[in-house]
Amino acid sequence: SQGDSLQNLASGLDTVSYRVPLGVCAGIAPFNFPAMIALWMYPLAIATGNTYVLKPTEKAPSASLLLTKYLHDLGLPPGVVNVIHGSKSTVDGILTHPDIKAISFVGSNKAGEYIHDVGSQNGKRVQANLGAKNHATVMMVDADRGATIKAIVGAAFGAAGQRCMALSVVVLVGDLEEGQSWANEIVEEAKLLKVGNGFEEGVDVGPLISKDAKDRAETIIQQSIDEGAECMLDGRGVVVEGFEGGNFIGPTVINLSHQQHTDSNQPITNPAYTEEIFAPVLTILTVPTLDDAISISNANPYGNGTAIFTSSGGAARKYRYEIEAGQVGINVPIPVPLPFFSFTGNKASIRGDVNFYGKGGVSFFTQWKTVTSNWQYGNGGGDLGGVTMPVLGKKQ
Repeated sequence: SQGDSLQNLASGLDTVSYRVPLGVCAGIAPFNFPAMIALWMYPLAIATGNTYVLKPTEKAPSASLLLTKYLHDLGLPPGVVNVIHGSKSTVDGILTHPDIKAISFVGSNKAGEYIHDVGSQNGKRVQANLGAKNHATVMMVDADRGATIKAIVGAAFGAAGQRCMALSVVVLVGDLEEGQSWANEIVEEAKLLKVGNGFEEGVDVGPLISKDAKDRAETIIQQSIDEGAECMLDGRGVVVEGFEGGNFIGPTVINLSHQQHTDSNQPITNPAYTEEIFAPVLTILTVPTLDDAISISNANPYGNGTAIFTSSGGAARKYRYEIEAGQVGINVPIPVPLPFFSFTGNKASIRGDVNFYGKGGVSFFTQWKTVTSNWQYGNGGGDLGGVTMPVLGKKQ
């Protein structure tokens, strides 16, 4: 792996640093992208010389089994990538096993904070990507209206909102009347999405992962209404023919604009805004200025991703430099980087300080080794040191 070297630090003295594998690493993968996120983990780990233990979520284990089958079909030696199953007791085994040196996790804040804390207490490196409440800012005065609305609807409701990079809040910049017009068009675009079995042609929004997830989302929607939100589009109660007992919620749009949240020092307490719902629910705010949008977005404890929609280079540049979220899209609704970059969420969206994949991933799965060598020749072996600290200087 990439390293550094310096020769002749003193006569016959050389130093070289290079990265070496950690040994056994482990990953705990979520349900929402059971193949893709597993592929954030073990390929880079084994490419840098480690072996790997992968624990998929018990809610969606099949993808990990297929991936490892393909690896073995391609000739990967047995024992290089291993899959284990289970729930919390299995996770605890990973967190405390003395042979496991590093752990990757993607999932909820509650689970991720536990994994980070217990893993760290047991001497593991831990990288944990957690929850999010991603904000999109729309400069209504100059954004491409049609393209922006389509992008927001796709980013909010794709994968039924069950992704940590979903756009779950849109902040419209301008006056309230114009904001209401944009909100109406967002609702009309969302109504065009088809809810149903994701294996069927033409379906845009599939089911939530479980009945518990559906019940939680519906409860939060009702709580937000009870606390004064305007529900412009209510996806509760949707029935899919042939799947009447399915865990479906249709696109839902909650508008808080009439409450005129513009002061970041006054927290927004409506649960549609504060909770990561992990469902097809979009919350809308309208604020007067870009400064207000940036201030409110930065007050959000999470920092996975954000986006701005504008045709103004000045607005885009201001947003890029002043926004705190770690991944910024400029007219890009879901700015997940390609693998040669790193996934750089921040704030409450991450635990640990080394990112997934890219250069960060290489650093996570390796450690430095530095070798200093003294090869004296032609002088009977030379001076190999004594009780005093060595210093650089002219050879006597």
